[in-house]
Amino acid sequence: MSTTNSATHLPDDPPTDPAAGPAAAADDGRALRRIQFGWYVNDWANAAFSATVLTVFLGPYLTSVAKDAADAAGNVHPLGLTIRAGSFFPYTVSFSVLLSVAVMLFTGTVADRTGRHKELMCGFAYLGSLATMGMFLLQGDRYLLGGALLVVANISYAVSVALSYAYLPGLASPDERDKVSSKGWAYGYAGGGLLLIANLALFQGHDAFGLDSGTAVRICLASAGLWWALFTVVPMLRLPSRAGIAPSPTAAPAEDGEPAGGSLRQLADTLRGMRKHPLTLLYLAAFLCYNDGIQTVVSQASLYGSEELGMEQTSLVTAVLLVQVVAIGGALLLGRIAHRYGAKRTILGSLVGWVVTLALGYFMPAHQPVWFYVLACMIGLVLGGSQALSRSLFSHLVPPGKEAEYFSFYKVSDRGTSWMGPLVFGLAYQITGSYRSAIISLLIFFVIGFVVLLKVPVRRAIEAVGNPVPERL
Repeated sequence: MSTTNSATHLPDDPPTDPAAGPAAAADDGRALRRIQFGWYVNDWANAAFSATVLTVFLGPYLTSVAKDAADAAGNVHPLGLTIRAGSFFPYTVSFSVLLSVAVMLFTGTVADRTGRHKELMCGFAYLGSLATMGMFLLQGDRYLLGGALLVVANISYAVSVALSYAYLPGLASPDERDKVSSKGWAYGYAGGGLLLIANLALFQGHDAFGLDSGTAVRICLASAGLWWALFTVVPMLRLPSRAGIAPSPTAAPAEDGEPAGGSLRQLADTLRGMRKHPLTLLYLAAFLCYNDGIQTVVSQASLYGSEELGMEQTSLVTAVLLVQVVAIGGALLLGRIAHRYGAKRTILGSLVGWVVTLALGYFMPAHQPVWFYVLACMIGLVLGGSQALSRSLFSHLVPPGKEAEYFSFYKVSDRGTSWMGPLVFGLAYQITGSYRSAIISLLIFFVIGFVVLLKVPVRRAIEAVGNPVPERL
């Protein structure tokens, strides 16, 4: 199979024989749609962790648990460190992502070397889902337990999603990739939103079920792990083991008895080889910057809403549900805009939208749920599209056969795995004691990301790695 033109077949699928006629082509198309559906459902499954755990419930709840364990000065002391209880959640997110970098890079190399992308992807998905279900035990002053479970779950989530992204180059032709990526994000927001509806009903009616609010939150957290585990069965059954367009022409198969050593050598080769593609690295730098800002807004929005704007838990869940619903249409809308004007221009436009959204959040009055819902709709409109298009655009810049390795670098800043933003957010609050100062500090990520992305010559970058260039960029 050609490594540059056969992007509509995954490596495990036999290429269609042109002499076999339309029936064979139709069968091949149905097989591809079956695989695509399995990939969409993977987004449906893991988005529950991003939405229910990271975006809505865990931030405010873990912060309240940390405050219950705090000393008279409002500080907690994990591992002998002294930090504000209100900074524990963003610091823990940042710490988990720093650890996940090494795990993602190593696992991505193992996956590309062995061709066992699906097995590794689903294995980490189930580890993360178990840690998430374990959050049901988070109560009282067990903030360290909550931090430990968050670290395990977020690392597992990051690795699993990075491996799923590696499938994208083999799921569609270059001109259809934006559409497929946008549809995957739409599935994710639909799945996450559906579970949020159920969790919102449970939280609002917890008295009717004989539950206190803390128990209701813990059930909501555990439900995300259960949802993640159940729907991961679909990609397990439908995706092939190997992701991407073709195996790397330079990577030798893993030898029995020393897969780890071989994979470490391959990782070192990848790190050296990435220097041969400076334009891909330039795009990656732009993405890591602006998407760290995006993910910090998403992961800290509930904390900002509860602590600075005085929003009740019901208002927070409703706002995030609005984000999920609007993001479905936003992802599909920006996908259509990209089809006409190109992905790069559309992403740049979405970054302008993010700057406007942050400014609104900074000046937003407290105790005004309606304005908070307006902010949620603005976030949803640009959220899904900017991320879906960034993912599909990067897929064009990856050398064939290196998908999992390169997407492991990409996943350093993606849904739930940003680290620079939470660190800056936490430091800004640590210094000023104001969440408004913390939220406006994130502007720097969008400004720098916009400027760097503007300088990326996307067409030359795609040609440099040997991939076909889409009609519109």
